[in-house]
Amino acid sequence: MTWILPLVLGYLLGSVPFGLILTRVTGAGDLRSIGSGNIGATNVLRTGRKGLAAATLLLDLLKGLAAVLIAAQIWPETAPLAALGALLGHCFPVWLRFKGGKGVATAAGVAFGLAWPVGLAYALTWIGLLATVRISSVSGMTAAIVAPLAAFVLGYPQAGLVLTVIAALVLFQHRENIARLRAGTEPRIGGGKKK
Repeated sequence: MTWILPLVLGYLLGSVPFGLILTRVTGAGDLRSIGSGNIGATNVLRTGRKGLAAATLLLDLLKGLAAVLIAAQIWPETAPLAALGALLGHCFPVWLRFKGGKGVATAAGVAFGLAWPVGLAYALTWIGLLATVRISSVSGMTAAIVAPLAAFVLGYPQAGLVLTVIAALVLFQHRENIARLRAGTEPRIGGGKKK
């Protein structure tokens, strides 16, 4: 039970669909019928509400962070399980028939929760590439790959192991984006195309 409880806690926190909730509450419509149908911040941005997109990103990050920190307080040494649970909840929420987001913001949150230097490496990679390359999927996937590498280099092997699994999950969720990148059709932020 010691390992199941933090996993369940992480899943429940991670499965809260903040993007969907915020767009409905503010009258922006059903996010699942907009753009890519994804519940993450990038798709919220397609509603034209930059503030909502920023709020979604922050809340998705915070739920990952909260899952790790709460689990660490209640069940010491179980934070990695809560981190994995948060990603599984975000990507496969039972409330939305297991069709959730791609996990980039939530992965940032769990990275900060597991080890703030690793979270910083994640954030710098994510923001840096987003500002230069301006392709959301490239920046998100690269940050997810950098996180476990940074964890191992900086001396957080346990975090590195779970972040490796999380990186694989993020890449899996981006499989359609990867196909578009290979075809040269993946849009840039501000390009006005559906992703």
